[in-house]
Amino acid sequence: MKNTPLTEKHIALGAKMAPFAGYNMPISYTGIQEEHHTVRNGVGVFDVSHMGEFIVKGKQALELIQHITTNDASKLGVGQAQYSSLPNDKGGIIDDLLVYRLPEDNCAEGERAYMLVVNASNIEKDWNWVNAHLEPTAEFARGFDTRVINISDQTSLIAVQGPKALQTLQPLTGIDLGRIKYYNFAKGKFAGFDNVIVSATGYTGAGGFEIYVDSSHAAAIWDAIFESGKPLGIAPIGLGARDTLRLEMGFCLYGNDIDDTTSPLEAGLGWITKLAKPSFIGKNIFEAQKAAGVSRKLVGFVLEDRRIPRHDYEILDAQGQVIGKVTSGSQSPTLGKPIGMGYVKTEFAAPGTEIFISISGKSLAATVVKTPFLVHT
Repeated sequence: MKNTPLTEKHIALGAKMAPFAGYNMPISYTGIQEEHHTVRNGVGVFDVSHMGEFIVKGKQALELIQHITTNDASKLGVGQAQYSSLPNDKGGIIDDLLVYRLPEDNCAEGERAYMLVVNASNIEKDWNWVNAHLEPTAEFARGFDTRVINISDQTSLIAVQGPKALQTLQPLTGIDLGRIKYYNFAKGKFAGFDNVIVSATGYTGAGGFEIYVDSSHAAAIWDAIFESGKPLGIAPIGLGARDTLRLEMGFCLYGNDIDDTTSPLEAGLGWITKLAKPSFIGKNIFEAQKAAGVSRKLVGFVLEDRRIPRHDYEILDAQGQVIGKVTSGSQSPTLGKPIGMGYVKTEFAAPGTEIFISISGKSLAATVVKTPFLVHT
């Protein structure tokens, strides 16, 4: 099991540690509910250094990314990021990821540079997939004039989330953080260290920033953030609260809500599947799905009972017939009620539809709702 450069910090803070994606990660410190509310109302800090980062650099860097991802990376300007996915050739999702268009100050003439941020559990799988598509194909007979560099082990990622994140971080940098729009980033000096990327992509819906740093500087930057945020009640946050925060926003978690067998159109990710762009892996499958309609859809639902829907619980119709399965579920700390997501047959996907969750042999009523859940009180 791997450690991040901040593992000793978590242990010293009394974190409950557990294996996650091959890493020894903090699940909680003082309790998921308390940590959840800290992020929603103040400022909390996550160690997400287990995530993977690949640099894609070269004259055909854009062409490679366009070929292997579903979103349209040609729309990215320097300093912008986008949410995307890596489709497989059967219409499933190898991974969901972020694509950053980097400054070209270290590029040769005619080159572009990007950073792909991938899920920790998929680093090796994604690395192999991306590199396999550097080779010549029927469509690209000479392959792509670009190179891919895995910087995952040299890169740490600290996410500072919550409405007080800006107030916490601004004293540590000359970058005007207030000018970084959602899904944009800036590169500069942070807490005395050069070449730090500060982005605003978020996975909590509470606002804030992500800080990409050289792993040798991670501990010092972690300490600087906590010192700056001390008057604001800053606290470390574990992966348990990260999960409840993302679920309240209806954000997908790879391995639960999306995987190699789920189509982005089924998962409500048609908005990152740009069929108008030139050919990319799986495009013909997604075009056929859009034309015919998908047979199942990922939906959000709210339970009337107090019991929590768990991953793989069956979803039923009023007659007790199985119509789908739960993919994610939890008690919502903000709403004070159980919420979940799952795939159901398309005819049951409309908001307001009554469905039932099978829990311990009982069929518990639930209602399909639009996500994010935070708008439902």
